[in-house]
Amino acid sequence: MMQKFSWVGSEITYIDQPVVQRLHHAVVGRFGGNSASGQTKNEDGCLVWIDEKEEWEFAMVLDSHNSAQSAELVIRQIEKHKTSIALLLSGKVSVELFDQLERNLLQLFQEDGFKEACRHVQGETACLIAVRKGKYLYWFSIGDCLLYLFHPELAAFGQYQLNQRQFYEWVGQVNTFEQEIPCFSSGIRELRQGENQLLLTTDGLVECPNAVFAEPESIWQQCRDADTADGVAALLSIIQKNHVRDSATVVSWTVDIGEPASYASNQ
Repeated sequence: MMQKFSWVGSEITYIDQPVVQRLHHAVVGRFGGNSASGQTKNEDGCLVWIDEKEEWEFAMVLDSHNSAQSAELVIRQIEKHKTSIALLLSGKVSVELFDQLERNLLQLFQEDGFKEACRHVQGETACLIAVRKGKYLYWFSIGDCLLYLFHPELAAFGQYQLNQRQFYEWVGQVNTFEQEIPCFSSGIRELRQGENQLLLTTDGLVECPNAVFAEPESIWQQCRDADTADGVAALLSIIQKNHVRDSATVVSWTVDIGEPASYASNQ
């Protein structure tokens, strides 16, 4: 049975109140920022679907501005296509599965009715989607939210962050899908054998005063020897103590992969 969760900061702001919640084996952390630093609203959002039997997770974080209306709209649009996305992800891992997933995402963002609705919201949102199926991770990124993959073999090479933040990309009142060619980033990674931690976050985590988490390794150091919920709670507690104003939303989970991963031919 699929586990489902969604939230937008306009519902509950969590200003001055970091909250960490478990959703099966995933963790959702939310902090609306510090009122003493001038925060008055939370325009983040997130959505998580988990199907343990079919071995997949679908997670999305959103960072909107000038109102949370665009985040609300994107979540509704994704939820409208939940059945078709879940059906696709129940299939066998293949190149075709991830190709079709990307086509589906592009189609739902380019639907005429959705684009028309975007023209009537106030503000726009960054949007990051990450999907794990089997030993592979796919992501689809519009804007400047961040995705990390933590594993000791990757950390040994200083590799933590999967996507690059892209500024001036949004969905909503200003909409990349209204352009002649939509602008987005996507990719696929093979997870390593053993425990992999995946973490999505809005930019409040990395734009905190004193730049406590500006470097990806500092996030890994908080998470590496901790239970996922404890690690996420520590991240939020630290930015709260450093007087962050911006809201931060974190979705994280671990995946234990039994299959061998790729190595160089002479290793």
